Parts: sequence; C-alpha cells; structure tokens
Amino acid sequence: MTGRVVALDVGDKRIGVAVSDVTRTIAQPLETYARIGYGPDARHIKALCERYETGTVLLGLPLNMDGSEGAQAEKTRAFGEVLREAGLTVHYADERLSSVAAERALIEGNMRREDRKRHVDKVAAAVILEQWLPGRADKERTYGERRL
Repeated sequence: MTGRVVALDVGDKRIGVAVSDVTRTIAQPLETYARIGYGPDARHIKALCERYETGTVLLGLPLNMDGSEGAQAEKTRAFGEVLREAGLTVHYADERLSSVAAERALIEGNMRREDRKRHVDKVAAAVILEQWLPGRADKERTYGERRL
C-alpha cells in the first residue's frame, strides 16, 4: 500500500499533525493546530489531506495504561467520526506514552523547554505514525484485500 497518511495527536486545545512519505516509511512532524471546534478542525484536516493527496488519517487513541478507553478516547473517536463524515478514511492507533517519547526526543535534541512546548504535539503525532506504519504495511501484505 502506498500513499501518504496524515497522523493526528488530538488534544482538547491542540492537534499535533504529522505526515508520512508516499511509500509510508518515514513520518515527519508537520504542524501544531490550535483547535477551534469540530467543524473548522475537520475542514482544516481535510484541507491538509487534499494538500498531501491523501484521504487516510490516523488518530492516536489515548488509552488508559490498562488498555481501556476513557473520556479522552471517546472525544478522539467522536472527532474521528466527524472526519469520516467529511469523507476521510480513519484509523486509530494506541498512543500511550507517545508524548513522553516525543518529549524525550526533544530533550535529547537539546531543545529549550519553551520551544519543546510548541513542538511536542506534532512530534507525538510523528511518533504515533512511526509506530503504526511498519505493522500496517505487514498486515496489508499479509491480508491483501482483507485489510484490518
């Protein structure tokens, strides 16, 4: 399977955005979007998808540490439904500890604290995408038309 994927780290105030390359092997942080409301947010994401010539969106699903879904996961799924109604194909991936990994990567890159705060969401989206891409490619090769 080829074609870009736009990944989202959805929060209440911001959405971190990352995008894959067309071969779905590399994830790149793109932007941190300040949320306005479901309609404007969905239009912004759809416009990004059009710019990157994709209809596939991956949302990080904030599961509890025991794997259960809480209130934030419900909000993420609700936004995913809005994106689906806008015509996008929506996938979900476990995002537990993605923000921790993103923060660690930014610290290791010697980024100052105030700068890290501006970049952590989009880097977290890239972490989610990097973790999802290899497993997804394996499933698509294995199952062919019976994609999960």
